[in-house]
Amino acid sequence: MNAPASLLKLTTVAAAALLLAACATSHLVTGRVRPPIDPAQVRVYYTPPVGFEEIARLDTASGPFTYGEQNKMNSVLAKMRKEAAKLGANGVLLVGTDDGYGGGGVNVGGGYGRGGGRSFSSVGVGVDISPRQKYAHGLAIHVPNPPPPAPAPGN
Repeated sequence: MNAPASLLKLTTVAAAALLLAACATSHLVTGRVRPPIDPAQVRVYYTPPVGFEEIARLDTASGPFTYGEQNKMNSVLAKMRKEAAKLGANGVLLVGTDDGYGGGGVNVGGGYGRGGGRSFSSVGVGVDISPRQKYAHGLAIHVPNPPPPAPAPGN
């Protein structure tokens, strides 16, 4: 394989690894891990439920190309529920969210030069369409007797 093709392959692999790392959910085990459960059984809590036991601390981010605030929030909650389920947690206590930096924008540049009796000029435009990511922090928890789910509005 020649050098430019090898460099291109290495660059492609590195970019793919960075994209995968940006989507990953991490956990730090702080309690007793239980057998995995179905993520659909994991409830999200916004206030601490009575008698919960902490299993792990969770951190995640929305996908690098997730648009819309509701979609970003849905993405981080789904990732946290999936990670909590792997640890046997039946709940996620949402601790907080943050918005990432950057994302989106238009840049314009121009130049003019003269050399060797000739003049030249150029103009460039760059557009960044990637949105800001949403980051979430929470706890994977076990609730001994979870309350029944609240009825949907209008029921």
